[in-house]
Amino acid sequence: MNGFAAAAGFALLLVRPGMIVMGTPFLGALNAPPQVRVGLIAFLAILMAAATPTPVTLPAAGLAIVIVREMAIGMAIALSARVLISGAEFAGQFAGYQIGLSLGALIDPQSGVRNNVLALLYGNLAVVICFATNAHHAVLRALGDSYTMLPLGLGNGIGPSLGTSVGHILGMIFLLGMRIAAPLIVVLLLVELALGLVARVAPSLNVMIAGAPVRVVAGLLVIALTVSGLPTLITRFLPAVLSLSAETVRAFR
Repeated sequence: MNGFAAAAGFALLLVRPGMIVMGTPFLGALNAPPQVRVGLIAFLAILMAAATPTPVTLPAAGLAIVIVREMAIGMAIALSARVLISGAEFAGQFAGYQIGLSLGALIDPQSGVRNNVLALLYGNLAVVICFATNAHHAVLRALGDSYTMLPLGLGNGIGPSLGTSVGHILGMIFLLGMRIAAPLIVVLLLVELALGLVARVAPSLNVMIAGAPVRVVAGLLVIALTVSGLPTLITRFLPAVLSLSAETVRAFR
């Protein structure tokens, strides 16, 4: 193998770890300095090079297909961590909307979109919990296993299970978000019923104005009492998310 072929083979090894680092919040994503991201991608590629055979020389069209396949596999692995963060952010977004904090939106440095304060809080807590529960180790193990299950090469196309797997991943985000926000939903429903009864008893009272601080105080109290259960939920959902990620990756055989 000449020097150019070796460099091209190593360049292919950069694609899959690159997509994981760019798509996983606690491995870099958008908020890490570019030098850190490039260094981490190169370091992971060097580690993978020791156990991954370099593919034979491919024509230009075949090389483009391999690159696209590597990008898809890396992004599918990154989804295993992104689901946990997105589920927590969805719960915070929903809670903030119900309480009345949706107008206080900020730019989230992790995703680059506008999120309210509670969505940022839940998302950052989920990142810390992922570190505490060694979720980043699971993602790196999945990267190493992916080269054994799906070595570098053209592959056999995209399997029919891809659409189903993506649908299950999106459903997992909704399920996790609803599990986190469920206590708040129940309490605020009771608050709305109580405010409705007050409006019937005292029609002269402006419930729309008087009820706003009640919703905020009740919602923040519920969040303070239930936020300690976030590590348990994320730890419980991690194996299921990794399993869904593995099913998604298998679609690129």
